Amino acid sequence: MALFAIVGGHGAPGATVTALAMLHAWPLQTGQRVLLAECDPDGGVILAGALEGRLDASRGLGQLGVADRQGQLAQTLMTQLTDVSPSGTADRLLLPGVSDPAQYSGLAYVWESLVNLLVALEGQGVDVLIDLGRSGASGPSAVLARRADAVLVVARSTLRSLTTAHPRVAALRADLDAHGGSDTLGLVLVEEGPYKASDVSARFGTPVLGLLPFAPDTAAVLSDGGNSHDRRFVRSPLLRSARTIIDEVRAQVSRRRAQLAPPQFIAPELTTHQNQALATTFPVPPPVAGPVPPSGRPPVPGANAAGPRSGRYPGPVPPSPPAPRPMPNTAMPTAPIPSAGPTGELRPQAVSHAR
Repeated sequence: MALFAIVGGHGAPGATVTALAMLHAWPLQTGQRVLLAECDPDGGVILAGALEGRLDASRGLGQLGVADRQGQLAQTLMTQLTDVSPSGTADRLLLPGVSDPAQYSGLAYVWESLVNLLVALEGQGVDVLIDLGRSGASGPSAVLARRADAVLVVARSTLRSLTTAHPRVAALRADLDAHGGSDTLGLVLVEEGPYKASDVSARFGTPVLGLLPFAPDTAAVLSDGGNSHDRRFVRSPLLRSARTIIDEVRAQVSRRRAQLAPPQFIAPELTTHQNQALATTFPVPPPVAGPVPPSGRPPVPGANAAGPRSGRYPGPVPPSPPAPRPMPNTAMPTAPIPSAGPTGELRPQAVSHAR
């Protein structure tokens, strides 16, 4: 379990599409989950794009500012998650971004507490992906990249994209070096242009950790909506390549942790209420047979706090698997999935992904 940051740049190289592809392709064993947090300062696009506006745009990251000031960050975080797993098993979760970029300034003092919570989820069997967009790796939210186990910069293999990405990667490397080291930094190339990964890696001085095919039709399902559970999409070259990238990045994280002394991995200190909220909402998964890569980190304080250790994650609506489901903090309801009505109100209705 680890924390992975995905960074974009000018010209929309595909950071959000890459993050969503990894969310859908992430390999999970029993009791494990993966969470995508949309932390793009320019505003979230997943609710209106991939989820086609079927959920209330007020839920998500924007609710955490007030919650942090009230000391309720952990509890509120869990109620703002949306289940995007195919069958409502709540093992693939989304924290939608802010609907208005103006809300981002109100989160300036949330990032340190939020990244502590996200790192602590490792002890609950949760991998975390963070979509930082083109500017989230700098400014107040830079701590999300600095604390990540891997920072992936997405660029296209075109002259325009690589030209704009080069100074951004150099600045990001300098910032990471000033805060612990830039060995977490890597590139993901979308193969749209003529430049080879080896040449890009040599020019940037940064390893290329994976290649994604230039597949506009498949990417459109993730950027603008469509049937993301269709067999052709699940088996598409884009998702197969995303799985390859996941394997490489996870292997790199394991190698890096094995090289570092255990004291270098310091678990964040959480309050009793935060630990209880995490232990209740993300119960510790049962042991998995087979070798487990060394985490290198000491146990998270409170990871074994009192709370349920089995049972379903509270909240997704079971019917109509293709549609996303909000994650309430109560028992699983049986009502139909809410969908946006013609005037913007939420009303129960069946939602179809078919185009």
